[in-house]
Amino acid sequence: MRIIIIASFADSLLSFRGALLRAISDAGHEIHVAAPGLSGKKNTIKTLASWGITAHEARISRTGTNPLHDLHTLLTLLILIRNVKPDVVLSYTAKPVIYGTLAAALAAVPKRFSLITGLGYAFTGQARGLRAGIKAVLMMLYRSALARSSLTFFQNPDDLALFRQLDLLPAGAQTRIINGSGIDVESFNLSPMPPAQSLTFLLIARLLGDKGVREYAKAAKALRKLHPNIRCQLVGWIDGNPDAISQVELDDWVASGDIEFLGRLSDVRPAISGCHVYVLPSYREGTPRTVLEAMAMGRPIITTDAPGCRQTVMDGDNGFLVPVRSAQALEQAMSRFIESPDLLARMGRRSREIAEDKFDVHKVNQVMMQEMGLI
Repeated sequence: MRIIIIASFADSLLSFRGALLRAISDAGHEIHVAAPGLSGKKNTIKTLASWGITAHEARISRTGTNPLHDLHTLLTLLILIRNVKPDVVLSYTAKPVIYGTLAAALAAVPKRFSLITGLGYAFTGQARGLRAGIKAVLMMLYRSALARSSLTFFQNPDDLALFRQLDLLPAGAQTRIINGSGIDVESFNLSPMPPAQSLTFLLIARLLGDKGVREYAKAAKALRKLHPNIRCQLVGWIDGNPDAISQVELDDWVASGDIEFLGRLSDVRPAISGCHVYVLPSYREGTPRTVLEAMAMGRPIITTDAPGCRQTVMDGDNGFLVPVRSAQALEQAMSRFIESPDLLARMGRRSREIAEDKFDVHKVNQVMMQEMGLI
């Protein structure tokens, strides 16, 4: 069959969907991919071409709110899909799910699949002002698109329950919960734990308030007053999201010495290998990829008791769950590893075991391919 996969972020095609693309290609199907900014990613296009995959530029503004731009997105996707004439369309993240699914329906594509990888800015905070307006529009668009989806994948049961509660899915809609995007446990190999004389904590995320970055900075500040030798590292970047951390905030954290900012890394494995504990105080996720990467590399996890995050940690087994928005609880959980460093090895081993058993990317991809009729 011929399949087109539509994304909102070109880099995610290899980092998040590379194993899925390879599996679909190995099964003998013709693959096309579309994402904004893809035409400028020569290495990505070269890699995709080596797998027999055709790349297309898609004009999708990931964080834009201009309705005329979004209408243009719908029209350009419709033209692309009509030109490619696929048997299957798979879209992931909000705008590709909405406009890719609608365009596929208008083009009469037989099989249309949507993958909800998280709910983003509009759904993670108080629905006021701009956030409330964006949420109302998104809900209307999701209803329209998902009514035309053959099957919708969710990465955690909480997101599925919320979509049903908000009446975003039609009666009798076909859905399937999968274990996130999965993780290649061979590429993210078990890494020896560094010596525990001075602990290093690590957070990898886009620098957004909803990722819990401010809570992490507050916890780091409080913790370093008692334990000045610990290190709290941060990997990521500031983007155009309305909830983005400001450059001034980041500069203040770095200047105080409480946060070591490592910038945006193309390969996060050295950073994970150099840390003792991985931290993600996010308000809501689909299934957090960075947590899976750290688990596969054998690191204990501190994350929130929030949708998507709670699915990765068995509290007290491979890490600790803390309440959303609580810098104090986060500090206390971090302190437990300082006071009981023997937890590091035990919880790290359990993280690796859970990653292998539950989140292996090949297991996740097999489920998706079966549901899409590709194997």
